[in-house]
Amino acid sequence: MTTPSAADPSTSAVPASGGRGPASAPEGAPRGRGSLGPVGLVLAGGISVQFGGALAVTLMPRAGALGVVTLRLLVAAVVLMVLCRPRLRGHSRTDWGTVIVFGVAMAAMNGLFYQSVARIPLGPAVTLEVLGPLALSVLASRRAVNLLWAALALAGVFLLGGGGFRGLDPLGVLFALGAGAMWAAYIVFSARTGRRFPQADGLALAMAVAAVLFLPLGVVESGTKLLEPTTLALGAAVALLSSVLPYTLELLALRRLPASTFAVLMSLEPALAATAGFLVLDQALTPAESAAVALVVAASMGAVRTQAGRKRFTRRGRTKGAGSRGPGSLS
Repeated sequence: MTTPSAADPSTSAVPASGGRGPASAPEGAPRGRGSLGPVGLVLAGGISVQFGGALAVTLMPRAGALGVVTLRLLVAAVVLMVLCRPRLRGHSRTDWGTVIVFGVAMAAMNGLFYQSVARIPLGPAVTLEVLGPLALSVLASRRAVNLLWAALALAGVFLLGGGGFRGLDPLGVLFALGAGAMWAAYIVFSARTGRRFPQADGLALAMAVAAVLFLPLGVVESGTKLLEPTTLALGAAVALLSSVLPYTLELLALRRLPASTFAVLMSLEPALAATAGFLVLDQALTPAESAAVALVVAASMGAVRTQAGRKRFTRRGRTKGAGSRGPGSLS
């Protein structure tokens, strides 16, 4: 396995929800007809994440929100540690500090998100959560056009709240926004961890840190319920659908898919979440809520495409500058 390291915040992809981070593809990745397969893999990963989230909601009456997070993190940590077998020695104190903060961000993101979906529908929860990475992308870009994407996102939030979030549990809204802030932190420390650890070692270690941190919370809330066979089986299914399978699909896709295309596909997460909520949980959205999801998706796509266009323009400018200084010059 190779690590799904985050892109630089200035060109960050809007990641999938609930524990996944954005990933970066090599520059010059092939495009065109060959990208149809990778696109399908990314979409399949997104669908897996959101239907895993819907399954987690159905498990909450059995194990509670904190119990579900505990099961998901524990199973995912065990699977990743077995598959990756990360080396524990030879890392500096800074390396360990980075991976621990990454694990803390992962635990907080998951915990806050599942507290949110225990109170508000899945589609609105993911829509609010995605504002975190969207804000990171807009702030890092410092381009005027991104004010348009920010305005679209704010209009979506206003529609989603019905002018004051009267139709949504205010605590659920706050949890979703907190999860979005932790998602932005996850992006930053995912990138740093990916630079310090080979392959998926950093991800596996961070997942283990998150699982250890959450274990006491899950035990306090759910106790022996976590050991019931049905609960364990459903928790393992949530972990596989929401973490292990999406990681694998995305990593396979990113070997052939440009990072900018991956980011645009990740922007569809709120719409996928709304679909999963409707099909699995019978959580139908009102016309205003549907329009809100569409606005946030459009804002995410716009911000990502703006970043991709800026990156291509910068590369072209540097190439021309280097050429004008002669073949022996590097920029």
